[in-house]
Amino acid sequence: MSYVDVLILRYLMRAPAHGYELRKHVEASTGFVLHNNSLYPALHRFEQAGAVVKTAQPQQGRPPRHVYELTDTGRELMHETLAELPADQAGDEAEFLVRLAQFALLEPGERLAVLDARDAAVTARSAHVQTLSERVQGERWGRLVADELISRCATERAWLAELRLLAASAPVQEAGE
Repeated sequence: MSYVDVLILRYLMRAPAHGYELRKHVEASTGFVLHNNSLYPALHRFEQAGAVVKTAQPQQGRPPRHVYELTDTGRELMHETLAELPADQAGDEAEFLVRLAQFALLEPGERLAVLDARDAAVTARSAHVQTLSERVQGERWGRLVADELISRCATERAWLAELRLLAASAPVQEAGE
């Protein structure tokens, strides 16, 4: 699942919603335009998996509006997705930040596992950039970029260390809050 899927499910944890409402929420949360040809296939996948149920609300003079509601299966799927950050997604900033924003729903050990996955990805990126930095030794602009990327990795690793302290002690929030 992608971070967009996480945002959709998280919004549905709060209350049932129709597609337009979900789309606007994801757009407001991410700054990216979410097209119907991405939203509705995701909702259909969730429906097929039993993660959401769709009901039709009649509207006067218009076709019925479909409202989506999260099921217990959807809550479990949401939790599993938040608690895991696969190595292939750990390097993606959006994937990490969306999970981090939902840390209140996770147990301390689950939070630490996500932070560990991100730290491993940042460490690997730093090592890769360090190798590139050695190759661009004589190139002024290439060296400036490499130095900046190395600095960003170091800054993020320091931030991750701070987050570890918070993650271990912050209370867990109920899913509906």
